Amino acid sequence: MSPGAKQGNVRAAANGELSVQTAGRTQLLDITAGVARLVRDSGVLAGTCHLYVPHTTAGVTINENADPDVALDIATALERIAPQSAEYRHSEGNSDSHVKAALVGSSVTVFISDGQLELGRWQGIFFCEFDGPRLRKLRAKIVPD
Repeated sequence: MSPGAKQGNVRAAANGELSVQTAGRTQLLDITAGVARLVRDSGVLAGTCHLYVPHTTAGVTINENADPDVALDIATALERIAPQSAEYRHSEGNSDSHVKAALVGSSVTVFISDGQLELGRWQGIFFCEFDGPRLRKLRAKIVPD
């Protein structure tokens, strides 16, 4: 990521991207450290970090990252809600993945303070894969206050 360019005394938004290689069909990967690195590299001390997943069968969410069973429980619950084996009208072989991605969502926003993500004590950012394994992208826009 290139640091935000200065325009007078105002720092412009910085854009970045993380490549995420997933290893399974359904997987929640903790990407907090990678996003924190993008924020640090941007030089923005106070502002917002907008994250966006440009895929229809993947998403991004914020949840507890202290216990790995939380991510497994979320994946399991989503499979109960939208099972791969259900009868879907659009039969591309990944119809359940579209439903799961819609439920999770494709974007999150995190405040930045003192150059760091303002996440809660137990929170982490997760890339949610529902049609892997694949090489995916997560886009970031880091906007100063």
